[in-house]
Amino acid sequence: MTNIVVIIPAYNEENSVGRVIQDIPASLVKEVIVVNNNSNDQTAIVAKEAGATVLDEVRQGYGFACLKGIDYLKKMECKPDIVVFLDADYSDHPEELPQIVAPILENDVELVIGSRALGDKERGSMTPQQVFGNWLATKLIKWFYGVIYTDLGPFRAIKYDRLIDLNMCDETYGWTVEMQVKAAKQGLKSIEIPVSYRVRVGKSKISGTIKGTILAGYKIITTIFKYK
Repeated sequence: MTNIVVIIPAYNEENSVGRVIQDIPASLVKEVIVVNNNSNDQTAIVAKEAGATVLDEVRQGYGFACLKGIDYLKKMECKPDIVVFLDADYSDHPEELPQIVAPILENDVELVIGSRALGDKERGSMTPQQVFGNWLATKLIKWFYGVIYTDLGPFRAIKYDRLIDLNMCDETYGWTVEMQVKAAKQGLKSIEIPVSYRVRVGKSKISGTIKGTILAGYKIITTIFKYK
């Protein structure tokens, strides 16, 4: 059986992280890893009660949390075959995980991006600045790297070995775009799969604030230029 693990970065998501874990198809996934990113609520407790392995990362940042999860994978005696990344806010549909990993299992694809732009997006689930930011970032990636994406969606799957080869290093907002840009530069076989997207539980720490939106936008654009 293919060894699939899920990494879920989580910051103050006590009201949603349990639902995310419960909706992940248990028959497909060997381990769910929640990285508690310096939460000051009950995120870690809820995640553990839902059956996840909980890691603590006190350095604030989406990238820091993902890197913590990868460090954990590197120390495993039996390394995973596929790593799935999924947000903790319940905006993605965890039950769609089979569709996300299918191209890797069936067609030897190396990276799968869940595209909200191609899928069923609930009204209000993405802010206008998110939609515009994704459009601009994917256009720049196409111009600079010759690879067509429609989204920088957080719901994604990648072969473990390819993930390690990418040598991911972004610590904050540029994580998703760094992965896609590096994958393009290394010539990874990638594909987008339409995914459903709903209004998240609670308020976004990034797109829900002016500061977060500006910082995220700046980091995404500079990351695209950084690896050119």
